[in-house]
Amino acid sequence: HWDVPRWGGGCSYDWKRNPSLARVMKDAGYATAVAGKWQVNDFRVQPEAMVDIGFDEYCMWTGGEGNNPPSDERYWDPYIHNKQGSRTYEGAYGPDVFTDFLLDFIEDNKDGPFFAYFPMVLTHVPLVTTPDQPNASSGMDKHLAMVDYTDKILGRFVAKLDELEIRDNTIIVWVTDNGTDNTITGSLDGREVVGQKASTAEPGLCVPFIVNCPGLVPQGVKTDGLTDVTDLLPTFAELGGGTLQQGYVYDGKSIASHILGKSDDTQRSWILGMGGQNNAKLTDAGVENQFVFRDRVLREKRFKLYVNAQRQAERLVDVLADPEETMNLINSSDPEARAALARLKPLIATFPEHDNDPIYTPLPERAWDVPVTAKSQVWKR
Repeated sequence: HWDVPRWGGGCSYDWKRNPSLARVMKDAGYATAVAGKWQVNDFRVQPEAMVDIGFDEYCMWTGGEGNNPPSDERYWDPYIHNKQGSRTYEGAYGPDVFTDFLLDFIEDNKDGPFFAYFPMVLTHVPLVTTPDQPNASSGMDKHLAMVDYTDKILGRFVAKLDELEIRDNTIIVWVTDNGTDNTITGSLDGREVVGQKASTAEPGLCVPFIVNCPGLVPQGVKTDGLTDVTDLLPTFAELGGGTLQQGYVYDGKSIASHILGKSDDTQRSWILGMGGQNNAKLTDAGVENQFVFRDRVLREKRFKLYVNAQRQAERLVDVLADPEETMNLINSSDPEARAALARLKPLIATFPEHDNDPIYTPLPERAWDVPVTAKSQVWKR
């Protein structure tokens, strides 16, 4: 994880060397727009980055720019970049600015195909009040207020699609990137759940994934089909009639047929989850990941295998029978656990010897770049 506007170092999301979902949809004939979070390009250096990536329209929180304190604000008095440049929107609430922008985009493009991407700033820390609950005081009260406001925003999108009479052929995909922050405790099926963002435990990896489109997607279906976020790119390409860019290896598998009710399961027998913190440094060769081989989990519908940074199988858990993952079945005599281990353990050898570092052409040096603090590759674990 590398916040480009905050740390710089010549790093960026390089659209010339990496595939782009927006470009796939634009090339398929869709009008494209994005609003919300974006921390992989620095708009001071690349003001037209979103257009280059494939978005026709954009309205972005800049991600907290180095040496520019006002840009830290994403909620009240947000610092936002659009085609008119970057500035503070005094008195505004960022989520409202982003929502209004995308609703206008949808209305402007109601008569043709459109793709709207909303990487929301809600409900990420810092925990803040909302326009509907300005007196929320405790951290939990603010968190709940932010969740409520997120739901309200989703309702505004659904209402707009209904108003424009296009909801029956507009697919909404509602998903988050990781589990809840570890300062938040919630409940699921009567069981207390402590947030474990950046962990490979289930509360860190298992997230809501909701797809809705009354005219295309069967309603009221709860599936145990396996999927992860890498599947979104090929799925949207298939749903939108697009073509994946050539010259890349794609980890994702389309789940379009499963979403549309045309198959009983996804194409996956297992999915991958990896540990995550700000484990990166600027080296003399550029931004690098800390790990030669990052710890990870390989998860089936029932069993999950933990693999450490030495490529060793460490733990096997039954996530259905033991959701808190208290029992290690790696040496179990249970035949189903042994069979799962026999399926999952050989997968370790299929991964590359070295995890990739970010792939980009370095940008010119800037005053706010963090210093080089490591020698390339030597520092890795």
